[in-house]
Amino acid sequence: MQARMKNPAFVLPSATEGIQQLFKAVHGGGVDQRTLELVHLRASQINGCSACVDAGVKSARKAGVDEERLATVAAWREAPYFTDEERAALALAEAATRLADRPGAVSDEIWDRAATYFDEKQLAAIILMIGLTNLFNRVNATTRQIAGAWG
Repeated sequence: MQARMKNPAFVLPSATEGIQQLFKAVHGGGVDQRTLELVHLRASQINGCSACVDAGVKSARKAGVDEERLATVAAWREAPYFTDEERAALALAEAATRLADRPGAVSDEIWDRAATYFDEKQLAAIILMIGLTNLFNRVNATTRQIAGAWG
């Protein structure tokens, strides 16, 4: 397997600077790092981005996500390992990643549940993480970035 091109963020270095600023904002939003990593991993699984799934698992481990949650995040609804807060964030991540699957993909029920556990600043961080992840997934899948190629 071979990438079609270098990652576009490396081709246009000023894009990397902007992405790093967004990441800094996301990580300053008051959401537990493990929750952000689970959100990233789940959206990447949905989008089938092997590079992001690979990197996401590594980042999640580094952040302290245990093996049970890593192994079952794709089936989080049926797994007993997730907190209510994580479940709310994962539901939001799935809904916001699957916007085209149905009208009103992010239902009031999903939103209200997330808003029960996260304040506005934290919700902003989660939403930005979902958006960044979807950006990465689309860029990496389009250019066929290789899982594990970045270290």
